[in-house]
Amino acid sequence: MPMPEVGRRAVLGGAAATVALQMTGVAGAAAQSVAAGNEGILPPRITPAERLQRIGRAQQLMQQHGLGAVLVEAGPSLDYFTGVRWWRSERLTGVVIPAAGEPIIVTPFFEKPSVEETLAVPAEVRTWNEDDEPLKLVADFFRERGVAQARVGFEETNRYFLADRLQQQLPKVRIVSANPVVRHLRMHKSPTELALMQHAANLTRDALRQTHAEVREGMTNEAIGQLFERHVAALGGEAPWSLVLVDEAAALPHGSGKPQQVKRGSIVLMDCGCGFRGYQADISRTFVWGATPTPLQRKVWEQVRRGQDIAFATAKLGASAGSVDDAVRRAYQSWGYGPGYKLPGLSHRTGHGIGMEGHEPVNLVRGEKTPLAPGMCFSNEPGIYLPGQFGVRLEDCFHTTERGPTWFTRPPPSIDEPFA
Repeated sequence: MPMPEVGRRAVLGGAAATVALQMTGVAGAAAQSVAAGNEGILPPRITPAERLQRIGRAQQLMQQHGLGAVLVEAGPSLDYFTGVRWWRSERLTGVVIPAAGEPIIVTPFFEKPSVEETLAVPAEVRTWNEDDEPLKLVADFFRERGVAQARVGFEETNRYFLADRLQQQLPKVRIVSANPVVRHLRMHKSPTELALMQHAANLTRDALRQTHAEVREGMTNEAIGQLFERHVAALGGEAPWSLVLVDEAAALPHGSGKPQQVKRGSIVLMDCGCGFRGYQADISRTFVWGATPTPLQRKVWEQVRRGQDIAFATAKLGASAGSVDDAVRRAYQSWGYGPGYKLPGLSHRTGHGIGMEGHEPVNLVRGEKTPLAPGMCFSNEPGIYLPGQFGVRLEDCFHTTERGPTWFTRPPPSIDEPFA
């Protein structure tokens, strides 16, 4: 949903007081209510004050890491700092955040009114015409701020042509990764962000339950996915997506293009999600349709469920993200799977970061040394795949707290109650 337009002076005048109060007043109460499962209350929006707080923290980190400025082009990180939701094209729209002072927005002249509709922080909008070089605007700003020969950070998904053309304008500029600033901030979610993610998870969970109840013999995997997406839309979710896999296709984590239809005794794997106000949910459920599960189906389902518990128990503050994957893989190998990422077993990471994007850093994967810290969010999806037979994936997301990991949605109790 577009953010409401906010006047520059109003933001500046009220920012300090709002930052101090935003999570102790109505916004904090709503966040706690949604996290507790009271879904009748919509979570709070990200306020202009919180975005100003993010920019201020980014500037502190830039100074600590010796960066004169950071450039972020259109995408989730632009939204994160400014509220501007924009798509990427050959035309640059982005924000330049200096180590001190107000940022600027760079966008085509004819896009300025549209960009300003959602701009939620004080920022000068500098425009370029079709026959101009947009990176000259960035270079001119760097010269104004005295960082034309300094280290400047690029958000990790910025495209190469931006760096190439900026260096044509400023041959002595040193472009480095902005990960210590942008990635660091986005990895640690605020209470408001967690409440938005909780609401998206609630919507996804409820749509999955409704869809499961309506699966019938002969339905195709595509029809089941479309049914889920209609339920999400009716519940108020954004941009629903679905991956539904049946029987042998469920042994392929990202599916098959072959026709798939449900029959009695079929394994059905549903990997689905949606967004809410820019924040994402990702949930997987696997069930047996229309028949009692076979002993092998039940065994594998229960092993995956135990894998989720092992991952959750390992995800303590200070533990490395990679250690969560290691713990699951040790258990799976003791049960005869693998070794490592080999099949039959778990061929993908145990989980991925999630937030404004369905997949974002860091991952619960072997060798990842990043320590778990409060506010980090992950999927927990240690599937088991038997090539040529079937696969089972159960996926629920969690966030880390001082008290330990906390589920957004609780895993199901058994293969007989896969949507409880």
